[in-house]
Amino acid sequence: MSAAPQPVLLYDGECGLCHFCVRQLLRWDRAGRLRFAPLQGAPAQACLRAHGLPVQDFDSLVFVPDWNRPMAAPPLLRTEGALAACAVVGGPGRSLASLRVLPRGFRDACYRLIARSRHALFGEYRPKPLPKPEWQGRFL
Repeated sequence: MSAAPQPVLLYDGECGLCHFCVRQLLRWDRAGRLRFAPLQGAPAQACLRAHGLPVQDFDSLVFVPDWNRPMAAPPLLRTEGALAACAVVGGPGRSLASLRVLPRGFRDACYRLIARSRHALFGEYRPKPLPKPEWQGRFL
């Protein structure tokens, strides 16, 4: 019997929008299923290298379906990853995950447009304490 999958969302740790989204996912994930890691950190960098993904260009988040078996399933990028993370956390995230019915090309074009201007629109991340200290344990 294998352990339950441990999904992990890799995000741009310097992006204000990314941090806002991570905090929202933390709020929705009452069961604590999803873990997080900044793309700039050592665990995420090792995962990116193992999958042949860029280790310096952070225009996409990366969803790893099972951190314990990272090679068992390919990581999901852009909207596929974002919507997979929403599905994992449930609640309002499940409703957002229903956007999978839209063509991926359209979704990803919108994602890239926001990704290109996210720093100008939302600014750089300014560190601040998490609303719930126990959330800290959800970060790799």
